[in-house]
Amino acid sequence: MLIPALKTPHLPLVQQDPWLTPYEPVLRRRLMRLEERLADIEAQHGSLAKFATAHQYLGLNYDARRRGFWYREWAPAAEGLYLVGDFNGWDRHATPLQRQHDGVWEVFLSDKEYGQRLAHGSRYKVHVRTQHGAKDRLPATLRRAIQDEQTHDFAGQVWRPEIPFVWTDQKFRVHNYVKEPLIYEAHVGMATEEGRVGSYREFADQILPRIQAGGYNCVQLMAVMEHPYYGSFGYHVANFFAVSSRFGTPEDLKYLVNEAHLRGLAVLLDVVHSHAVKNEAEGLADFDGSGDQYFHAGPRGNHPGWDSKLFDYSKPEVQRFLLSNLRYWLEEFHFDGFRFDGVTSMLYHHHGEGVAFSSYDQYFGPEADDAAILYLQLATMLVHELKKGALLIAEDMSGLPGLCRPIREGGIGFDYRLGMGIPDYWIKLLKHSRDEDWNLHELWHTLTNRRVGEKTVAYAESHDQALVGDKTLAHWLLDRAIYEHMHRNDPDAIADRGIALHKMIRLLTLGLGGEAYLNFIGNEFGHPEWVDFPREGNGWSYHFARRQWSLADNPDLKFQQLAAFDHAQLHLARKQHLLAHPAAHQLNIDADNQVLIFERGPLVFVFNFHVSHSIPNYHFFVPHSGRYRILLSTDAPEFGGHNRVDTSLTYETFVEEGIDKLSLYVTSRTALVLMRIG
Repeated sequence: MLIPALKTPHLPLVQQDPWLTPYEPVLRRRLMRLEERLADIEAQHGSLAKFATAHQYLGLNYDARRRGFWYREWAPAAEGLYLVGDFNGWDRHATPLQRQHDGVWEVFLSDKEYGQRLAHGSRYKVHVRTQHGAKDRLPATLRRAIQDEQTHDFAGQVWRPEIPFVWTDQKFRVHNYVKEPLIYEAHVGMATEEGRVGSYREFADQILPRIQAGGYNCVQLMAVMEHPYYGSFGYHVANFFAVSSRFGTPEDLKYLVNEAHLRGLAVLLDVVHSHAVKNEAEGLADFDGSGDQYFHAGPRGNHPGWDSKLFDYSKPEVQRFLLSNLRYWLEEFHFDGFRFDGVTSMLYHHHGEGVAFSSYDQYFGPEADDAAILYLQLATMLVHELKKGALLIAEDMSGLPGLCRPIREGGIGFDYRLGMGIPDYWIKLLKHSRDEDWNLHELWHTLTNRRVGEKTVAYAESHDQALVGDKTLAHWLLDRAIYEHMHRNDPDAIADRGIALHKMIRLLTLGLGGEAYLNFIGNEFGHPEWVDFPREGNGWSYHFARRQWSLADNPDLKFQQLAAFDHAQLHLARKQHLLAHPAAHQLNIDADNQVLIFERGPLVFVFNFHVSHSIPNYHFFVPHSGRYRILLSTDAPEFGGHNRVDTSLTYETFVEEGIDKLSLYVTSRTALVLMRIG
């Protein structure tokens, strides 16, 4: 496969950013390595897509022609493998596998001998004998793992229902429904109001309608890949090909995705390829006894901060395992793309631990993990090849140049990066600064500081800010008032301030921060509590692992007003294709009056952050003369505001000091969005 960038005088990425010129040899070496690896893959497997089919060969797969199951496992250092389960009375010697030349072990189980015993619902494991002893393990490409309620032990389960799921989403195309991503980050298990684990079908029937009505066009699902500890939020994955059974069956997940597509919602999977759970009973750690089969050997194989295992991306078998995993989720469950977790950890040998990225040398020096970069290039290339319009989002806090640029330009191929500095900034501001001391120049810089040509997902807060030990924006803003003063007729000053800033922070983040927008489930209406999953430290309580939708549904509470505002801002963004327009253009920063004004696309945004000063007849420059109308006011009564601005008026420009200006009544703690109408 030819990568055109290799034949150009300068890579487009370098042309875009001349500061990259000294590092162009590194970028070209990365492209050469990718081209060499692709040539290797094509020579051995025919294509990258065919290379990514390990799940069709390894694990338990039914062979309709031969009428029976093949079970295969890659375990090159193992001394013996035996398939065990209820089909053979869990006899660890009854069903041995035979070793093949490539380190793969296999056995065929014919219907004639096993058909009545190895059936839908049967439980099984693989017994692996190594130089250090023998253990029962879960197959690496296991499609379904279930936990015994009494012993808490996980086992594989044959999943082959008589009636396969029937998809009805054939007309759904990502690019037809998602012009600019408005992403609803969600966790299925905590999506119910009751203190229990929610299901895929409940989410599909009860939560998807809310997401659609709220104006979002993407759902980003967390914790779908099977993980033994519920409280890990799904980030300590054990079984990469298994749908988490605590939320339902594979058919239930398919039902969810299908229903989302029928509602015009794309569905992204929060995929974890940055590390894996270290558990041996459920996961991949030390599977064949070598200590370094899927992961790096020794200390390098352990993440210093996450207490987990780190993949060795240089191994072809690991590349194939992970690439096949992406193909599996795309094809089997019709996901529309991925949010890659922990990309910073993958990109560098130091995993970003305690590192402040301040120099280009850090991106292209010896700390960069070339094998991980190669894997990510293969991954983005594969996904875009398999599914047109698929969305790929990278969770990276290092700011690596080219991460979200096409591979042919010298990039890694992601479509978007998460704007991780934005929520951190908002929390820092609320935690350490008085409202009167907000620096609007610093605020502008933080929300607009992103690489040209690389798209960013802007967000005021995600699940990271909602976890116990931290506080959501609503909690920082409202404190105890979130419990005591949220009746819509309650004039409490703390609640009033919190409601006003909650809306302004979200609108400013949406307008300034990027080319896509993300919200965490429930935060759109200022959910009053953090997220804390059942654990020993809280008495295994579900009280904080749920969402209180009744608050948003109650017309007597201010939560509903916040939800109404969120819907209004997203409706405006979709109608005007706000996020498709180039970055905002600053029109005015008035530090004395705490007024910030900017233009993006056809819209003019006016923010007055002053704690008390409302300014009649505030004059400010606009680049286009004509008549303007207010499309959105955070001070509208339906959003919990004070209705100090008449949104029915038309405002006409006038010339002052030789430039076109508008005059508005700019009220304290209010944001307005205007558009020229003639």
